[in-house]
Amino acid sequence: MSGKRGKRPEGISPGKPAKRGKMRGATIVAVAFLVLVTAGAGWLYLKLNGNINTFGADGLSKNRPPANAAGQNVLVIGSDSRAGGNAKLGGGTGDVGRSDTAFILHVYGDGKHAIGVSIPRDSLVDVPPCKLPNGSWTSGEHHAMFNSAFSVGDTAKGNPACTQNTVEQLTGLRVDHTVVVDFSGFSAMTSAVGGVEVCVPKDLYEGDLNPNLGSRGELIFPKGPQKVSGQKALDYVRVRHGIGDGSDIGRIQRQQAFVSSMIKKVKSQGLNPTTLLPLADAATKSMTVDPGLGSADKMISFAMAMKNIDLHNIKFVTMPWQYDGARVAVKQPDANALWASLKADRTIDGKDAGKDGHGSEPSPSASSSEAVDGAGVKVSIANGTTVPGLGARAAGLLQQHGYTVTGTSNSRLRGEATTVIEFGPGEADHARTLAKLFPGSYVRGASASGISVTLGKDYADAPAGGPAASPSASASTPDAVSSEVADKARSADDDPCANLSYG
Repeated sequence: MSGKRGKRPEGISPGKPAKRGKMRGATIVAVAFLVLVTAGAGWLYLKLNGNINTFGADGLSKNRPPANAAGQNVLVIGSDSRAGGNAKLGGGTGDVGRSDTAFILHVYGDGKHAIGVSIPRDSLVDVPPCKLPNGSWTSGEHHAMFNSAFSVGDTAKGNPACTQNTVEQLTGLRVDHTVVVDFSGFSAMTSAVGGVEVCVPKDLYEGDLNPNLGSRGELIFPKGPQKVSGQKALDYVRVRHGIGDGSDIGRIQRQQAFVSSMIKKVKSQGLNPTTLLPLADAATKSMTVDPGLGSADKMISFAMAMKNIDLHNIKFVTMPWQYDGARVAVKQPDANALWASLKADRTIDGKDAGKDGHGSEPSPSASSSEAVDGAGVKVSIANGTTVPGLGARAAGLLQQHGYTVTGTSNSRLRGEATTVIEFGPGEADHARTLAKLFPGSYVRGASASGISVTLGKDYADAPAGGPAASPSASASTPDAVSSEVADKARSADDDPCANLSYG
């Protein structure tokens, strides 16, 4: 934010500092009261509540990551279903709901920072078992495109629970809320705020939006800054051909710029009922949410939790990735370092942002390993480092605590910074108990059965024969996000014309 000071409020003397926090809170209450009085409390509440659709929680996995120590994670999914009112907005055919874009919004525990992490739709991931409309469950899928999770069941409304399961397994993060926004709702929200400022790096034509057109067509976006809303806003976030390398990665960067600009626009308008009522109406009409956000007061409460976040402290990054043929592979160990950083509630520059000033979930102490009993639990071990004999060392430790080691091997990836424990269906509690032997390790669900441990440099650096070093003593702390990720982060106050494409 700029350092300029506004005029001093009337009634506050020069020698007496204004109580800005209390005044801000009073303003919010006053505006809320004004809205309720002028609109009619009962009508407004019923209208907004009547707009909200929820998806069933019965489709969520029974083996979810533990609750977050600090901060909240919200999965935002953009659905490109052409069903209902979305059909007239163009771009494809069919009524099956598909995930066109997705990102995880992590709101830090201090209420002053947030980060959105985009997940490329072409990323190759493991999709865990998901519930079908008939009540049965799939067997899961290995090495599938990320956006295929949303289409499991082939319904017009999509399968947000399956996408949430996939994200939780991929990241090891507990998703607190999931929000699905459709085409028509997105279009209406941009109109409700009076348009959004965007920038286009080059002239774009109808053929860039629809490569099947067969010709260049008419000019739809001239090069440079401009304001868009409605259909034009939707076209802007969808177009990917004719810019950079024409990839989805480049489109993600423009989508991040768009979301940044929209946040900036909403914040600049302030708590204006004339703007907020149409925006709230458009937003609630467009969304399908988890039961935890299934009422107007819950959604407003969450939105208000973000009111004090400065634009510069709202960041956007893309999940670390690398090309795998025509698809995108998750890049390790960079991705795990990013997920671990969010789990510990650390910003991408390594600062604690938890409510207690530390942010990270306390790791078990070395003495807690004495209480670990692994009798009857089978574990496989892989060495994710280049340190010889590390697997045998871990196997000896596990056997001391009663575990059955089914085998040791070398991981295909030999540069792991943090030890990763993966567990299959029904093994969540055993995995968390096992984690006491590897303080600071990263625990996440997997579609494969059993429990596996991939040893990282943190374990290699631990005292020989003992449990892994605690994060504070390890050279590979959860805040070690790669500079390649941190340096490319976009802030919500960045120049809208900067970094708009990849390639």
